[in-house]
Amino acid sequence: MDIGILLALQDFRNGTGSHLAEFMSKMTFLGELNTVMVIMAAVYWCVSRNLGAYLLLGWSGNRLVNGVLKLTFCVYRPWIRDVRVVPYGNSINTATGYSFPSGHSMNAASVYGGAAVRGDMPRGLRAVLGAVVVLVAFSRNFLGVHTPQDVLVGAAAGMLVMWLVSRLMRWVEARPQRDIPVACVGIALFVLLALYAAFKPYPVDYDADGKVLVEGAKMAADAYKGVGWGTAFLVGWVLERRFVTFSTDVPLITKMTRLSAGLLGYYAVSLILVPLIKGWIPGAVGIMTSCFIQMAWISFIFPWLFQRVETRAARKAAALS
Repeated sequence: MDIGILLALQDFRNGTGSHLAEFMSKMTFLGELNTVMVIMAAVYWCVSRNLGAYLLLGWSGNRLVNGVLKLTFCVYRPWIRDVRVVPYGNSINTATGYSFPSGHSMNAASVYGGAAVRGDMPRGLRAVLGAVVVLVAFSRNFLGVHTPQDVLVGAAAGMLVMWLVSRLMRWVEARPQRDIPVACVGIALFVLLALYAAFKPYPVDYDADGKVLVEGAKMAADAYKGVGWGTAFLVGWVLERRFVTFSTDVPLITKMTRLSAGLLGYYAVSLILVPLIKGWIPGAVGIMTSCFIQMAWISFIFPWLFQRVETRAARKAAALS
């Protein structure tokens, strides 16, 4: 039935031209890893430190859940299960790892859904954010890279994690010293995920020519990325709370400067340093190390840098006045 739905959507897509498919491609872009990471970084640095930390913590939790579920069920992608399914355009390039549950749907639930479940958001904005979650999830079906159960479970699990994390954040804020136990438990869970990904058996199936359909070791790469990002956020979160404690209550020009410099650094790390690290350190360790550094830039390194620069500038301005 799930493949039948995708084939029906594929027929509709082929019969209506590329306009709707291109719109869905833009919707799926909103759920891609780099997109949500940039949005979360911008919120964290420039809009609301607390909201940004909540989104990043929830997203890290969703990377953990996504990794466990994908590696447990090991569901093949739709076009592997049925050759009649032909993903639209280059959307297949955004489909990494096993199919169940949808990572894009969980990303959308983390960022847009996570913001929507907060009661301090205006009702109209919450409705728009909820619509984005639905459109990102449906776009994965429309483009032929996920089945309906992939996106339904992904979106539902993602929203559940964000609701739980919202309660966890309130628990931590009631007693700020609780952040260390939370971080320690989270890091331990990510270590267990890395061990699970490394040592669990993966299914081995062959096509008509005797070639392996899906290599389990390659499918585990997404889990290793989650381990790197998640542990880096938890470490950076505690360090920032202890040694930086920056504020987003700053002038607009300061926010614009932060955003410009921070994104420049993020893309330098992502496009230059990350590939170099993966080349120097092959395999799972290289993946986790490069992703750790990428998230560390967002959660601690850049906040520490801009806080020092802004503090020095304020002192100089005070001395001159």
